[in-house]
Amino acid sequence: MSLRPILTFPDPVLRKKAEKVTVFDDSLSPLITDMAATMYDAPGIGLAAPQIGESIQLIVVDVSKEEDEQKFTVLINPEITEREGHQVDEEGCLSVIDLTASVKRSRKITVTYQDASGAEQTLTTEDRFAVVLQHEIDHLHGILFLDHLSTLKRTMYKKKIKKQLASKK
Repeated sequence: MSLRPILTFPDPVLRKKAEKVTVFDDSLSPLITDMAATMYDAPGIGLAAPQIGESIQLIVVDVSKEEDEQKFTVLINPEITEREGHQVDEEGCLSVIDLTASVKRSRKITVTYQDASGAEQTLTTEDRFAVVLQHEIDHLHGILFLDHLSTLKRTMYKKKIKKQLASKK
């Protein structure tokens, strides 16, 4: 197990559409373990493979109910097949530093995916967990929660990041 560096905006890998996973073998296991360790260390409740530079459709999300428990789920090639209702929730992102904002998402979703062995699975969830899944699935399509914000907020954030990057040079 090793912690992986988390890429941050404006890294181009974050804007790339991730490739579907087609081989389900032991080579996925170290990546999944690294992703979970990285997510918990950050600390976060979800992490998509592109956030650590692996452009494949794999996410890990923390599904634990209690604060001290660490229990994560692996979703490979996830696809939202049903959406219901709407909710607005405060979001942040390990790849979009120093920004939280209210984002409108579906309240209830159904997701089909494959587990680490390649078996087809279906999950229906709502409220906060639905938000987390939508956020992480967006990463697999090169979409950041920043893209759900108003043009003004997005522009202000991009200017702030450009200024920070320029001052580091």
